Amino acid sequence: MDSSLIAQKRKVTVLPTAAPDGGYAWFILLACFLVFGLTFGVIKAFGVFYVEIHQYFGTTATGTSWITSIAVATIHIVAPVASALSARFSHRSVVIAGGLICSLGVIFGAFANNLTELYLTVGFLNGFGYALTWTPTVTMLGFYFDKRRPVANALSSSGECILTFVLTPLFQLVINNFSWRGALLILGGLQLNLCVSGMLLRPLKATKGVTNGSDVKAAEESLALKSVSKENLDEIKPSRHVGKELEISEEAVERTVEPCLEDPEDKHNTTKDTTNRTKQTTLKNKILLYVDYTLITNAPFMIYSMFGVFAALGFFAPALFLVPYARSKGIEEYQAAALMSISAVLDLFGRVFFGWVANLRLVETVQQLTATVILLGTVLLLCPLATSFSELIAFSAVYGLVYGATVSIHITVLAEVVSIQRLGSALGFFMLIRSSGGLLGPPIAGCFIDKMSDYGTGFLMAGVALIVSALFLLLLRQINQRGQDAATKSHNTHKDKIMQSLGGEEKEEQDMA
Repeated sequence: MDSSLIAQKRKVTVLPTAAPDGGYAWFILLACFLVFGLTFGVIKAFGVFYVEIHQYFGTTATGTSWITSIAVATIHIVAPVASALSARFSHRSVVIAGGLICSLGVIFGAFANNLTELYLTVGFLNGFGYALTWTPTVTMLGFYFDKRRPVANALSSSGECILTFVLTPLFQLVINNFSWRGALLILGGLQLNLCVSGMLLRPLKATKGVTNGSDVKAAEESLALKSVSKENLDEIKPSRHVGKELEISEEAVERTVEPCLEDPEDKHNTTKDTTNRTKQTTLKNKILLYVDYTLITNAPFMIYSMFGVFAALGFFAPALFLVPYARSKGIEEYQAAALMSISAVLDLFGRVFFGWVANLRLVETVQQLTATVILLGTVLLLCPLATSFSELIAFSAVYGLVYGATVSIHITVLAEVVSIQRLGSALGFFMLIRSSGGLLGPPIAGCFIDKMSDYGTGFLMAGVALIVSALFLLLLRQINQRGQDAATKSHNTHKDKIMQSLGGEEKEEQDMA
């Protein structure tokens, strides 16, 4: 680095743009609404394809369920890649590319000759595109909303409900007229609308200012040098969305170089060591710009991720097996498809209403999430008791309502666990860790169904998994409570010391008087 530049005092200021909570933010919400509907809404409506594919290839329930399972797992596994690509390029370009991949995957699946080809196309390729669209869009929504974030998350996720309501009977109609292959071709064209959602994404750019003629690159080098001089490399966690003010003065640089001048024999080795450490710090900073890998050392985040694993075991199986379960009870195909639509309507109401409740901050969001997860698990355990069409309508309505109440706030809780500045990387890692649950949930349920010859056992498995996941939420709240108690105790101790100090000064003044 040029000594003349080092000698100058530099100041780099990166000011974050405040979340607008309105204006163009509503277009971001619309984009997220469409993405939810054309990803997880399609996954939930895929139950009507399940019956046709199961009969066409004459396979087992476990074998057919792997199509949805692979798609869900791929969404979760590729999520960190989607976050990194969004940071490297842009959220808009990644979402558009994901939309194209989704469309191609489903269209190729329409020409599949066996289940393996469906695994690769409708499963893996389609899921890969879903990850590239869903993760960046949800992250962008978090940047645009702050005070209204719970409501924004609830409204955007309602796209999953509305499109499930519309697509389930529509897919059944198209399958009856054009077979499941023709329905997949139509779905592939429909998913091109994900590209439209990507075009709506407009980035929020932070304002950067560098004084005294220095540029951003010089500021990064100065940051790395300052970090080495203080031997505190672990404290640097740069982010494109965090406001920072970095200052390097001539005195700070002199303190770094001075020890080298005192011993000429060690000057070369010390300088080389400092250079290597500076390069390592710069590399670490660049990696952290795209992937905040330090999250794996965050205990609350890892506990919440374990909740996600067990919750994913129970989230996706019920939607996949509800239509086949109804058909096994003698319900005709259109009535069975109508059950998913009923569930979607109540799901929509649950997301909007309970998202609004969360926005009121009447209780902690993690407490609200714990209650709804336990209730959802209980509802699923009661599902096998429903055998008639009227009983299945009641189950679908209650299941949809509680499911909507659950998923409307789980991203909001994640943002509270890690802070909004780390949401992009946290969402990616959370989805990656949760992928095992999403991958294994439907096949495990399918295995129980094949062994017991009863679709009701799949709902029992999902209910148990959700109740287990609630235990991790209870543990998370306990850790948060301890942290708050410790912070309060520390604050009170500090306050007492100040009061004692002031009291001592007053006593001295009185003695002197």
